[in-house]
Amino acid sequence: MSGTRGARQSYEQLREAARRAAEEGAALLVTPEISIGGYPLLPGVRNEAAGPVDGPQCAEVSAIAREFGIGLVHGWPETDGDALYNSVRLVDGRGDTLAVYRKTHLYGRAERALFTPGDTAVVQASFGGLTVGLLICYDVEFPEIVRAHALAGTELLLVPTGLMRPWEFVARTLVPARAFESQLYVAYANWVGERGGLDFCGHTTVAAPDGTAVHLGADAGLLFADVDPAVVAGARATTTYLEDRRPELYPA
Repeated sequence: MSGTRGARQSYEQLREAARRAAEEGAALLVTPEISIGGYPLLPGVRNEAAGPVDGPQCAEVSAIAREFGIGLVHGWPETDGDALYNSVRLVDGRGDTLAVYRKTHLYGRAERALFTPGDTAVVQASFGGLTVGLLICYDVEFPEIVRAHALAGTELLLVPTGLMRPWEFVARTLVPARAFESQLYVAYANWVGERGGLDFCGHTTVAAPDGTAVHLGADAGLLFADVDPAVVAGARATTTYLEDRRPELYPA
């Protein structure tokens, strides 16, 4: 999903996107970074959007997933004690939580001043017969963390993002490169338009492990794509990066 956003409008927008995606036969809807509240997180929205995993924000998203019988990936400002995390949550079509990931690579001084970085690099779950993993925005620009997912068996990497202009090349070039070099799918969902002085560029992308990719462009809307585990297996058999690595030459 790619789109514009507001404060309380977040749930209405998510519900409409889930309805449309389910009607078209989608099993999973991936939304942009902090899709509940909107990125950047403006002060007036923070208290309304923020909450724990078992709070009303996540409960409302779960209700939307149950209503339409569709899996959802949503971002929100997660509270845990005194800490605030830039988090993403995967729920199934029953609204049950399958995984929660906290952004590990925070972008810029403003984000580092607001959020606590997560300390778990690889978070995975099983969805639709696939091993799926979660990252957020800036995370995917680090090849090490994507490769860690590949080595752990991730087949589909779900990446809510808030990519701004003039860095469209991240969606057009870098994301497909990540998919090819680690032989996995990358679903990269971005915002469109201006908010808080930032201009989000869209270009929601689904990149396949064989080097192909589909892009939504700079418009708001839904991008549909099929994910085939046979393509992952075929790519890993043809381009054997994971087998041919020599980690003893480049230790951590």
